[in-house]
Amino acid sequence: MFRRTTDRPSLSGQAPDRVDSVLGSGITWQGQISGTGGVRIDGAFDGDIAVHGIVVIGEQGRVTCKQIKAATVVVSGSLKGDVTAYKVEITESGRVWGDVITTSFSTEEGAFLRGNITMEDQLDLGFVEETPVESEGDPEGEEVEQKEDT
Repeated sequence: MFRRTTDRPSLSGQAPDRVDSVLGSGITWQGQISGTGGVRIDGAFDGDIAVHGIVVIGEQGRVTCKQIKAATVVVSGSLKGDVTAYKVEITESGRVWGDVITTSFSTEEGAFLRGNITMEDQLDLGFVEETPVESEGDPEGEEVEQKEDT
């Protein structure tokens, strides 16, 4: 009877609010997280994140990055970096130092944000397709000869 519609694109069949991987408390990790699933961070992470699903930063989670790109970002711990997501939520224990670009933003009483919020009607996260599409008629490694009309 009630159906929620959104303008956001399909996330390759993945449930955007499902956590597939967990970086547990007591773990420190540096690098890059990318993929189609969701991730929960309860430890410390330093690096960029670009996932088609959800990113949850737990109460003990500490993330330092240049940018997080995800469908949904929920911050209950601390985040130092910019966020681009369809939905951003900062809970009462959440602390964010960085700019937020989103279509949906919510906070609980006690949440902290030091940065700018930009609300967009539509948002393009700019994810790169994981499987490159080859064009027909131009085999890989073969040069195409062009003829000039005289």
